[in-house]
Amino acid sequence: MNLYPAIDLLGGRCVRLSQGRFDQVTVYGEDPVAMAASFQSFGATHLHVVDLDGSRDGTASQADLVRQIVRSSKLAVQVGGGIRSIDTAAAYVEAGVQRVVIGSLAVRSPLIVEDMVRTLGADRITLAIDVRRHLDDYVLAVQGWTETATVSPWSLLERFLGLGVQHVLCTDISRDGELSGPNLDLYRELMKRYAEVKLLASGGVAGLSDLSALLSLGATGAIVGKALYAGRFTLAEALECCANV
Repeated sequence: MNLYPAIDLLGGRCVRLSQGRFDQVTVYGEDPVAMAASFQSFGATHLHVVDLDGSRDGTASQADLVRQIVRSSKLAVQVGGGIRSIDTAAAYVEAGVQRVVIGSLAVRSPLIVEDMVRTLGADRITLAIDVRRHLDDYVLAVQGWTETATVSPWSLLERFLGLGVQHVLCTDISRDGELSGPNLDLYRELMKRYAEVKLLASGGVAGLSDLSALLSLGATGAIVGKALYAGRFTLAEALECCANV
């Protein structure tokens, strides 16, 4: 299972939000390029980057900084936030980004994302499914988690799995930044429904046992942010855990 340390960019700094709230910001570093280099020096091979300014404003406002991170490291970088067009996605791929993460755009403008998949290739796209529990099922949260989509997460998944997209980043937003453990039941249900999915789990990881549980479930990747920055475990410990059942 691949471990993705997370760098969330806001105003050029490394931050973490609590459940996506811009009024609950913790700053963890002033130099994202140096942060990425540090992750690589400790053995990381993958990196998850979110342009929070872009997510909020709808533009890839941190694109130059993302390109610096990619150029200065050998990490396999995936980027989300502010990607609203094929041109923006293509520019990231041309700059060396491994995959672009698409969430709200897939709900709001699915035809654009379908064209993106055909143009860039399905393996260049990570479909973000951000959900919250509602009654006996899950609903999609979009627009920086401020709105609820009318389409179900399962319908959205089926549409893009049909186009060959397999990389799926799934987040239970109630767990994000809370160190409360990942929603294993959600991931079991997703993987039971769609065996072909390459699951990238996000939200709630608090300890090494959570990573072991995700590995046992068959997740292909796990994003770790707050637990790593808060010192719940070291990057070396997390990488060793992800490499062993």
